[in-house]
Amino acid sequence: MSAFDNARMAPRIGLSEEQAQLLDIAESFCREKSPVDKVRALIEDESGFDAALWTEISELGWLGIGVPENYGGIGLGMAELVPLVEHMGRSLMNTPFVPTVLAAQAVLRGGSEAQKEEVLPQIAAGAAASLALCEDHADWNLQNLSVTASLKDGQLTLRGKKYLVLHAAAAQFVLASVALNGQAALLLIPADALAGRISREKIIDDTQRAYALDLDGLSLSETALMPTDLAGDALAHIEQAGSLLLAADMCGGAYACIDYTLDYLKTRKQFGKLIGSYQALKHSIVDAHQAYEKARSHLYSAAHVFGEQGEGDIAVHMAKAEAGEAYSFAADRAIQFHGGFGFTYDCDAQLYRRRAIMGCALYGDARYHRRKIANLMF
Repeated sequence: MSAFDNARMAPRIGLSEEQAQLLDIAESFCREKSPVDKVRALIEDESGFDAALWTEISELGWLGIGVPENYGGIGLGMAELVPLVEHMGRSLMNTPFVPTVLAAQAVLRGGSEAQKEEVLPQIAAGAAASLALCEDHADWNLQNLSVTASLKDGQLTLRGKKYLVLHAAAAQFVLASVALNGQAALLLIPADALAGRISREKIIDDTQRAYALDLDGLSLSETALMPTDLAGDALAHIEQAGSLLLAADMCGGAYACIDYTLDYLKTRKQFGKLIGSYQALKHSIVDAHQAYEKARSHLYSAAHVFGEQGEGDIAVHMAKAEAGEAYSFAADRAIQFHGGFGFTYDCDAQLYRRRAIMGCALYGDARYHRRKIANLMF
C-alpha cells in the first residue's frame, strides 16, 4: 500500500457508475503498464512511443469512449474520459491518448458527415491523431493564426509552421488550424502528406514528444478542409475539452507527487529522526494535499457540467487553474524535500515538475483561465 492510501483517490466526490468503474480499471492498468522505470526507458527510446501499449489501450475501447455508437464508439462523453487521463497523469504515461480524443471531439463538433464517417471509426479502432494548433507567437487564443491556406482549383496550399505538435510522429493524421480568407479553418492532414516535414522539438517535459511541422508549400486536396462555418465553434470546444483533460492529468500528477514525497518523509532520516517528523515539512505536505483535494473537486465538478454554456465554461477554467497550481506546488515541494537525494535528474520528482510546467503552458496558465472566468462573470 502506498504512503498516500489509494482509497483517498476519490474522497467525497460523487462519481457516476461509469466513472467509478473506469477509475478502478485505469488505476491498475496505468500502474502496471507505466512504472517509472518504463517512463525513463521511453525517454531514452528513439521513437518515444510504445506501440504495444497503444494497442492495449485501443483494445480496452478507451479511444471510442467519446465517439458516438453510430461511428463505432461507445457513446459516452468527456466526463468518462477524465478518470482515465487522471491515472495516466499519475503514472506519467506517454501516449497520444489526449490529442487523439481531442481530435475526435473536433471532428465530431466541426467535421462534415463524410469526414465523421471516415475519421471517427478509425479513431475508435485505434488510429492515433495529433493536434497542430500552436504557432511561434505562442498566443493561447487558438484563433490567432499566422499559418495560412489558400484555395484554388480544388487544391489547398499552406504557408507557415506549427509547433508543439504532441506525438505527431506516431499519428495517422494531424488536425491543423489555419487562416483561410482571414477566418479560422481546420484541416485533416494524413500522415503520409507530412513526410519529411516533421522535426522533433526539445521541450522541458521529457515524458512527452513534441514536434514542429513545416507546412510551407504543402498542397492538399480540398477534401482535407473541414466546414469553415463550424471551425470557430470546434476550436472553442477543443480549448475547453483540452483544458479539462489537462486538469485531469495534472490532478493525477499532483497525487503522485504527494504520495512519492510522503513515502520519502517516512523513510529518510536526518539528525537521528525521520524528516517527516519536522513540523515545517508536515505543514507543506498538508498544504499540497489541500490544494490537490480542492483541484480534484473542481475537476469532477467541471466534468459533471462540461458542455453547459456559462456554468460549464467557468467550471473548466477553474479546474485548469487550480490543477496547474496544485501540481506545480506538489512537484516543487517533492523536489525540495528530496534535497539530500543527489542529482536532481536521478530523482523522479523532476519528471513530474517538468510535466507540470508543460501542462500549465498548454491551453493557458492559471492567470489566463481566471481572466476568462472574470470575463464570463462580469
